[in-house]
Amino acid sequence: MFLFIFETSAQQKELQGKITNPEEVEGIHVLNTTSRYNSVTDVFGNFSISAKPLDTLIFSSVHFVPEKVVVTEEIHERGILVVTLSKLVNELDEVFLGPKLSGDLERDVKNIKVKKKIDFDSLGIPGFKGEPEEKIPTLIGQTIGPTHVNIDALYKHLTGYYKMLRTKRKWESENKAVAHILYKYDENFFEKAYGIPQDRTYDFLLFCMETSTLATEFRNESYARVLNIFERQSKTYLSRIQEPIEKKE
Repeated sequence: MFLFIFETSAQQKELQGKITNPEEVEGIHVLNTTSRYNSVTDVFGNFSISAKPLDTLIFSSVHFVPEKVVVTEEIHERGILVVTLSKLVNELDEVFLGPKLSGDLERDVKNIKVKKKIDFDSLGIPGFKGEPEEKIPTLIGQTIGPTHVNIDALYKHLTGYYKMLRTKRKWESENKAVAHILYKYDENFFEKAYGIPQDRTYDFLLFCMETSTLATEFRNESYARVLNIFERQSKTYLSRIQEPIEKKE
């Protein structure tokens, strides 16, 4: 057991990393999901984090799509990790500025020119108005059927494209949910109410997402249940992140 612990700890290494995006690289959370160690990038996008081969690092921020990186033997031996993140784009609806208002409501209403727009609602029929996502077909039935084979879809299944797409959509959804929660409850709230360090707030919320019904309760505006989840999960989370510190001592 002593030799096993010694060998495992010897593999731990402080990786030096950098986010190469040209802007908004400060404050990006770097989480080692294997050991629960975490780090935060500085103003230049630099960070350091303890890791060993096959550990999984997750990079998350409200500005970027979450990125998962597995520490390979090559990365661990070199001790350097360079990551470029994909920008998370939230498009706003187009805004039209009307004519200058005089303050006379009746006259202003008459002066507004309205161009009737024909859409699903005006025609009284249901319809999808957003941008359609790429459909992920089932392997058996939609991709491979009794009378057909969708070659393009089969290729995407075999290469792991659809698996990666599902993971990306999952992380995008969780990332947006965390951003909405932080908009309602800021980092000071979590530190004062539950003792969560401010540099670990994002990690704590991701932990709650993975281990509870937080996303559903917050979406349903069941805020009493949301607070109960924070109270319950904070105890478990704090005990976990304190374990490595206790072992070092």
